[in-house]
Amino acid sequence: MAKRTKSALKANRQNVRRREHNRQLRSRLRTALKAIRARLDAQDVDGAKAALRSTVSIVDKMATRGIIHRNTAARYKSRLAARFSRTAA
Repeated sequence: MAKRTKSALKANRQNVRRREHNRQLRSRLRTALKAIRARLDAQDVDGAKAALRSTVSIVDKMATRGIIHRNTAARYKSRLAARFSRTAA
């Protein structure tokens, strides 16, 4: 049987709210990653440059907030930068 104390109920409410917020942030991150990958596939260097800047910013924010691990953020940024440099060359 689950606890029904006031603090347990409040903790549950907070967890539900945080989980939904984190899901929205993670979704925003995935959408940004898909957008820049699509631009890189389309060889749109100018659009990809702007998208890279905004996507790296989003990745950094997610890592800072603990939504994704900092090593995961570094991996995303590294792979995007490498792919961008291959496309731009």
